[in-house]
Amino acid sequence: MPALAADPTIRRQVMAAARDLLALDPEAPVGRIAGAAGVSRATFYRHFGSRAALLESVAHEPRPVARERILAAAGEMLVRTSLTELSMDDLARSAGVSRGSLYRIFPGKPALLDGLIERYSPFEAIRSIVVRHGDEPPEVFFPLISRAVVGSAAEHLGVLRAIFHEATLGSDVALAGIRLRFTTTIGALAEYVVSQQAAGRIRPMHPLLALQAFIGPIFFHLMTRPLAEEIVGLPMDVPAAIEELTAASIRGLGA
Repeated sequence: MPALAADPTIRRQVMAAARDLLALDPEAPVGRIAGAAGVSRATFYRHFGSRAALLESVAHEPRPVARERILAAAGEMLVRTSLTELSMDDLARSAGVSRGSLYRIFPGKPALLDGLIERYSPFEAIRSIVVRHGDEPPEVFFPLISRAVVGSAAEHLGVLRAIFHEATLGSDVALAGIRLRFTTTIGALAEYVVSQQAAGRIRPMHPLLALQAFIGPIFFHLMTRPLAEEIVGLPMDVPAAIEELTAASIRGLGA
């Protein structure tokens, strides 16, 4: 019987429980595996269909490292709940790791949020662009940044929206989690803006406002596009829309 309505979080839970149980008892029945995973037998069969299918899934699972499993599970959870309400115990169970392993990798929620930003945001790509193209004029530099943002959003829009929501809430936990990467990335971009202002390519204004004028329309478009498409439709695809917005921003920032 094929698995129906599979939830990746539940699948990971069951597979993690199965690995632990089968290591001790290769004949562990479905009931024990489901109980160890905290799901009903009906849920087990809905996701795997049979014990044999579970064993095949466990045998062929790529087995990403614990950090990747934790971040994948945390990203899925953060889309549904806030960082404050996220349960680290539930996260450990969902990722198929022990509570001790979770806290060794991510000592707390600020560290977890920092890991999510590192994994799912375009910040690393942006810093690389600054290093390699920091001497280029805005008409070359800013489109590279736009494409990095769009590339990240295309794959992880839900998680990025959740991270942005946490950042705007401004809780102590969120601020502690975002401070390092936001500071280094925004700082690098601000230095670029200041250098371009000195070269006469960007008009004088606070560098943070210049960055907001550039990235604000792009981010707003990405966040609201699904709703806009459903309600009014859009005549252009995402890359074309972002190129238009980037070109408009460059014109607006011109000296």
